[in-house]
Amino acid sequence: MSVATAAPPGGSPDSTRRGLNTWDSPWLNVKFLLGLAMVAIILLMAGAGPLGLYDTTRARVASAPLNLPPVWTNIDNPFFGEPDPEYPLGTDSDGRDLMAVLLVGAPRSLHIGLIAAGAGMLIGVVLGFSAGFIGGWWDAFVRTISDSIITIPALAVLIVISAFVKNLDVVILALLLAAFAWPGPTRLLRAQVLSMRERGYVQMARLSGANTFSILFREMLPNMLPYLAASMTGNVSAAILAATGLEALGLGPTRIPTMGMTIYHAMYVSALFRGMWWWWGMPIVALVIVFTGLFLMTVGLDEIANPRLRGVREQ
Repeated sequence: MSVATAAPPGGSPDSTRRGLNTWDSPWLNVKFLLGLAMVAIILLMAGAGPLGLYDTTRARVASAPLNLPPVWTNIDNPFFGEPDPEYPLGTDSDGRDLMAVLLVGAPRSLHIGLIAAGAGMLIGVVLGFSAGFIGGWWDAFVRTISDSIITIPALAVLIVISAFVKNLDVVILALLLAAFAWPGPTRLLRAQVLSMRERGYVQMARLSGANTFSILFREMLPNMLPYLAASMTGNVSAAILAATGLEALGLGPTRIPTMGMTIYHAMYVSALFRGMWWWWGMPIVALVIVFTGLFLMTVGLDEIANPRLRGVREQ
């Protein structure tokens, strides 16, 4: 004897099963996955050298011929050499292979943004969650400090600090950026916690005797993961933009290729006026790919967190 499955109002058993299909997960968002793939490609470029896919040692000065244009161009200029397939993106006036510079520098620029945004987000989570949930004098203290830091012109302070810091590397530059990256997440997370601490599941956790740490990081934090991820991607973009601005002024890591320092060297020797568009153009293209990927991830995460943005309506 078979038991018939009752159909929901306005639907059918088949539609119910389709609604439970694992492929209907909100995390399978096209924008998010496309942006994630673009960012992952930049990160995977760092493995080209160690895996022997490309000789990234030619990112060093005087490791390649000077002023070679990309292989697909045919520039009639006596100051430029002939395109060489061994250097597909050309070389610069310092004898660096721009393909090697791109493979080494693009992931490092992204690493700066990830470290700075990650450190700033970690501080923001701790301060924002505790201030919003505990309240009182601690909330007033955190709010005052974060509001004060936001009013400081971060770029001007970073320029002064970077000018006096010797042997500036990727980690130090990222930590300098992180020092001004936490107030924004702190304020946003505090506002979110203030709205969430009065919800039913938080009140039930309090009545059950759960401690503050458990309520914050076991009950509230999982419900904010898409929001935190979207905020993280936005902060990564801001950190990369700030790092690129400092590097374009010549205040970045001088011994380590990054996209901002490559643009600085191109500006320093007037590559734009000399017609060496590949020198400054390739880093800009890499940065556009990074920013586009992070933007798509942010939009996709917003849609994951908000069903209305992805067209899901309550039945």
